Amino acid sequence: MRPLHQRYTLYSERNDTYIFVPEGEAQSLTIHRSSGDIVLNSPKYTVPYAAQRSQKTIYGILGLISLTLSEYVIVVTGRALQTQFRGHDIYRATEFDILPLGVVSAYIPPHPVESHLLALVRSHLNGGNFLFSYTWDLTRRLQVQQGAEESDAGKSFWEVVDDRFFWNRYLQTKLIDIASSNPTAAYGSFILPIMYGTFEVKPTFLHGRHMLLALISRRSRFRAGTRYFRRGIDHSGHVANFNESEQILLVEGQTSPGSVPANDDSYVTKLSFVQIRGSVPVFWSEINTLRYKPDLQIMDLQDTGNAMQIHFSNLKKIYGQQSLVNLVNQKGYEKPVKEAYERHISELDQPGVKYEYFDFHAECRNMRWDRISVLIDQIKEEVDKNGYFQISQGESTPKRIQTGVVRTNCMDNLDRTNVVQAALAKYTLNNQLRDLGILSPDDGVDDYEAFSKEFRELWADHADSIAKAYGGSGALKSDFTRTNKRTRRGALEDGYKSVMRYLKNNFFDGARQDGFDLVSGTWIPRKNPSLSLFLINDPRPLITRSMPAIASFSLFMICAGLTLPRTSDYSLFYYFLLWFFLFAIAMVFILIHGIEYVAWPRLNPPTDIIYYNGPGYRSGHHGKGLNGQAEPSWKHSKGSATGRRRAKSNVEELELGTIRKRVD
Repeated sequence: MRPLHQRYTLYSERNDTYIFVPEGEAQSLTIHRSSGDIVLNSPKYTVPYAAQRSQKTIYGILGLISLTLSEYVIVVTGRALQTQFRGHDIYRATEFDILPLGVVSAYIPPHPVESHLLALVRSHLNGGNFLFSYTWDLTRRLQVQQGAEESDAGKSFWEVVDDRFFWNRYLQTKLIDIASSNPTAAYGSFILPIMYGTFEVKPTFLHGRHMLLALISRRSRFRAGTRYFRRGIDHSGHVANFNESEQILLVEGQTSPGSVPANDDSYVTKLSFVQIRGSVPVFWSEINTLRYKPDLQIMDLQDTGNAMQIHFSNLKKIYGQQSLVNLVNQKGYEKPVKEAYERHISELDQPGVKYEYFDFHAECRNMRWDRISVLIDQIKEEVDKNGYFQISQGESTPKRIQTGVVRTNCMDNLDRTNVVQAALAKYTLNNQLRDLGILSPDDGVDDYEAFSKEFRELWADHADSIAKAYGGSGALKSDFTRTNKRTRRGALEDGYKSVMRYLKNNFFDGARQDGFDLVSGTWIPRKNPSLSLFLINDPRPLITRSMPAIASFSLFMICAGLTLPRTSDYSLFYYFLLWFFLFAIAMVFILIHGIEYVAWPRLNPPTDIIYYNGPGYRSGHHGKGLNGQAEPSWKHSKGSATGRRRAKSNVEELELGTIRKRVD
């Protein structure tokens, strides 16, 4: 593949141009600020004498984003070496800079709407785990890369990466369009793909073999978002929280215990095992109402079967046979999701898709987490049939290929899913080491504590990273992944993580979701900030906005009253009665109107889902006022597309099957 530029010096010529000069003899790139034109300079081009040099080193161009007042260039100004793998450096982006093309300041914008949108972009960039490499494609699994070596020759990175995991694909649209129309020019060397995910490598040693154990998670950019604001499937067949996890094992030839690998070529065998996870592929959601358990909403749309068929057809085309493992509870709150999934799967009856249910909480109750082996026994025939990828040094043809994957899901695709995926990864790792002759048929990874610890830590860190990105806290049940035991201390830590998830999901994830929608291009602003004032205004009535302040002040006065001198118990009784009464009234009002106090996304508010009245299932109508029908103030806020658009019915709205981009 064509190499990527790894370092730039940035020059700016007054307010006219940005000039990116790569290291070496490569051509520089000029972006004209007034017109937005991007030009590849001739090899003989020299930077103007009057151009001002930036003190920051640029490590990559993430792309361009257009907001209400200006277009901006987003660049990487800080990076940290995440790991080294097969001779390639893998970096994590740590610092970013936003360069305006128009005559505006990216730090003190002249309009509050522009300032708000820039804050969303910065928050998204600083809150994600973005990885990149200049010399190795992070987005494709080993098996795919091995089979595409000839076709990749002479292409740029952006042309070969997996589009699902090309996180900044929308930001790079302008550069990609220019590169596509000028295929012989070197524009592609400026297009840096980044991946949202994790990559961790652990060197280890077992029975005279040096090995590298690596684990990669790749998060899809489609239907991306946060826990309660992105659930289920869309009409294009994309599901929420879709992640591909690839466990890679590099094995060296036989050596003595005191030796070290000479170089990357000493790993004579490369093995890979891939799993996927994704939300239950039906139209469903959970609606926050400030209660610990949100209202469960399932929308039984006519398009559900078609969307599910598209989803599984795409997965079969990419991965092969599908083994579906569903961990959703078969009783209580989660039961309707399980039933909807199974009903549509049975109606679909698609060849190459096998469904398996496992009642995780019932089987593993009372901390009997060793019962995961029951699930392994149920699906090991399929796992063995799907196999794994293996290729040896010097061979052009793989010894084995993986012909299918296990797709695991629970409600969030986090905690239970992590435990099951780690168990399947360990089962496959045991098979790989036995097939290589490193382990005997009666031995397993758990028999070697040092090696087993490296494996457990790898998967526990992997679980925490995915859970933080989607749910807002580290993974629950990670003590079992780390120690092979479920402990009471781990249960207490899970309680703390659950509280943090509740707080973040109700009061902070709205802005996070807006960041996803803005950077991914799901919402596109118009060039007029006045049309987007609804983003910074609070349309709620004064009484609604005042209740948290009344509750807080009442609580303060109650606490203050405990310190007052008790000269008259009679007067203090009425004092406490007054403030307890005001506090209770405020809290009851907040709970009855809970939807008004959730930090909803403002770019694409889920009004049509919250007030869906078509066929399906709804666990309750909490937080909507006394009659359960009140609409939130932001639904009709001036300037909001949702407030202006009145569909004939929610059913028609959701069955249109189109992705509506907000352009207010």
